[in-house]
Amino acid sequence: MRLASYNVENLFDRARVLATSTWSTNRRLLDAYTDLTKVLQQQQYSTADARTILRLLDTLGLTASDESELFYLRQNRGRLVRRSRDGSVTVVATGRGDWIGWVEMKRESVSDLAVHHAAQVVHDLDADVLAVVEAEDRWALRHFNADQLAPLGGRLFGHVMLIDGNDERGIDVGILTRGDHPLGPVVSHVDDSDLAGPIFSRDCPEYTVSLGGGGTLLVMVNHFKSKGYGGAGATVRRKRQAQRVREIYEQRRAEDHDLIAVVGDLNDTPDSDALSPLLGSGGTGVAASPSDLRDVSVVAGFDDGGWPGTYGTASKGNKIDYILCSPALLDSVTAAGVRREGVWTASGRWPMYPTLTRAEDAASDHAALWADVDL
Repeated sequence: MRLASYNVENLFDRARVLATSTWSTNRRLLDAYTDLTKVLQQQQYSTADARTILRLLDTLGLTASDESELFYLRQNRGRLVRRSRDGSVTVVATGRGDWIGWVEMKRESVSDLAVHHAAQVVHDLDADVLAVVEAEDRWALRHFNADQLAPLGGRLFGHVMLIDGNDERGIDVGILTRGDHPLGPVVSHVDDSDLAGPIFSRDCPEYTVSLGGGGTLLVMVNHFKSKGYGGAGATVRRKRQAQRVREIYEQRRAEDHDLIAVVGDLNDTPDSDALSPLLGSGGTGVAASPSDLRDVSVVAGFDDGGWPGTYGTASKGNKIDYILCSPALLDSVTAAGVRREGVWTASGRWPMYPTLTRAEDAASDHAALWADVDL
């Protein structure tokens, strides 16, 4: 059986702000969007909150209008702000109860060729169990399966599942499995929280995959907090996420689940403190002891094409995607590697699809990971 993990970076459409070419601008706008969303959820807006709201609206280009190049201010009932003819803007809502609305990111379509390249990657992976990261929703996965994979021939996936997570941008995690590997119980951790608040940026769903003969494989799909923006707080949150995943993993091991895979985009390197609860012993409680999870890259003959990273230029510092295996699952791995044909490289570091001639048509900035397991 082949297990794979792939950050598809949205299949059909994505938030336009995520496609901007200048990352410094991108990061500033995403930070402003996140901060504004938090302030707007408060039951009461203080004078200081009102000043913050106006400042952040200005950063997003929403001072003069409810629409900017990259964002909408939805004021469905009641009003958040009043704009005067002299150009002044005033926060008129005194709190969340005074109005119904939100700030929304504008979206744009992924190029048809980029979608085709993503389908080609998935087709070439030929996985029996495929975990996906940054997929819009379950219907997008279903359409991708029926409308994009079918014309390429080969087997289609018989089972498709995705649970909406905590990210408003439509970048959730899901799973596709072949018909002979039906999905069993599914457990969501979308509401897991600690004293600092919600833990998972998206979710950490547990998908139970039938192996036939009564055996099961438990796949925990993750997309940790990005380190592209959020500063030190993002690092702290990734570690909280890693600690919680470790707790869930240890609980399932105690319940006699031997075959467990923790997969996805963990947004940090193997030697980082943030991932130490999963790849070392840097957590608290149960996560403070050494972890027995191992990445498939430790398997003899692991084929990374000479590049250790999984994102962007594939340098060592860009190793952020993983298939982590429990001991019994790792012992069953017969081969593993990386597929990069859908990732754009201007330097020609690795072979690309012949039709991939510009960055805009890349399937994703992430390579796909795969592991063959004899179960």
